[in-house]
Amino acid sequence: MRIIVQKFGGTSVSTAAQRSLVTRWVTDAVNKGFRPVVVVSAMGRRGDPYATDTLLGLLQSLPDAPAIETDLLAHCGEIISAVLMAAHLREAGMMPQVMTGAQAGVKTDDRHGDAKIIDLDPAWLVDAIAQGCIPVVAGYQGWGSDGLVTTLGRGGSDTTAVALGAALKAELVEIFTDVDGIKTADPRIVPEARTIPEMDYQEVFQMANSGARVIHPRAIELARQFGVPVRVRSTFSREAGTLVGSTTRVLDSWAHRDPARAVTGVTQLDSLIQFQVRCPETDHPDWTYQMFNELGARGVSVDLINVFPDSAYFCVFTADRSAAEEALRDLEFPFDVYLDRAKVSIVGSAIQGLPGVVGRVMQALAKRHITVLQSADSHATITLLIAKKDMAEAVRALHQQFGLDKEVATP
Repeated sequence: MRIIVQKFGGTSVSTAAQRSLVTRWVTDAVNKGFRPVVVVSAMGRRGDPYATDTLLGLLQSLPDAPAIETDLLAHCGEIISAVLMAAHLREAGMMPQVMTGAQAGVKTDDRHGDAKIIDLDPAWLVDAIAQGCIPVVAGYQGWGSDGLVTTLGRGGSDTTAVALGAALKAELVEIFTDVDGIKTADPRIVPEARTIPEMDYQEVFQMANSGARVIHPRAIELARQFGVPVRVRSTFSREAGTLVGSTTRVLDSWAHRDPARAVTGVTQLDSLIQFQVRCPETDHPDWTYQMFNELGARGVSVDLINVFPDSAYFCVFTADRSAAEEALRDLEFPFDVYLDRAKVSIVGSAIQGLPGVVGRVMQALAKRHITVLQSADSHATITLLIAKKDMAEAVRALHQQFGLDKEVATP
């Protein structure tokens, strides 16, 4: 069987007209000889009826709802979408079969609200497909070891789709959203940002992890692990979008060893807070271990870490500020807090060890009088911490510096 998994985001299923567009995409897949498996998110976004954030908002005025009950409420949105989507497919002459995440075989750990998939048994899916049905799976959810409903956290429907694609050995996973692929930058900041036709898993993971919101990092990591090709495209356009795969399967025309074409895209992430922590006393070699161990024990995720003998710098998300401050006070470590920080990253599979890239980054920001507060790099990224007020200007400067608004010449 030629299986394709098609995942549709909340904006794609939020109205009857949009669900009709989804039906056309499913019909197209059938006409091309595929056996589709449809995965849906909850309808709409915050404020829309049945959107996950709207459902969770019902609990905001109530004290301390248990995580198990929160998951029970949150997972309803995807089930509503699946039932309505199935009705549209049935009206179009197809045989849909609605499945919850648990019925689709998604097994997770027991971390409610941010569970991780640990296994997937697609037996019910395979039987349904063999009988000529089109499974319509509620994304974002599964079931834990105790049989209770769990949810997968932000971007969980993307992860559901890729996990199903891996378990079913699908030819392709299509992630449908409201943009026509992965862009060289956020088009709200850089209107001339281009859609990147083909990318490597590592590049997409780094872009997603650095702030690009088109696909969740956990989904891309799963796709890389199992070698599942993924296409990110728009429900509302016939453009081909962005094909994501390994460098052996995807022509990566962006990975030239030319500094002018080393960068694939620019991403940004705000809502960061910077901490400067000072060594509490002389001759205290394990103080950083104590600090980061305590932060981790309190569930604080740290980013952009720079450690020196007498001080350390790191960033946390705004939501983790109080927990981080409490940890440092309990340790009696002196610290300063700097608000309104943002990080801007350039991503490219060819930047590591390539002379001239860092210099061009710094040149672009210096021309705009933007101060770099911290920096970090990895195999495919260079990340800079700056003031939040400079974020948009920095993204535009770097996008222009590396010519990302121009077509790539075929080598």
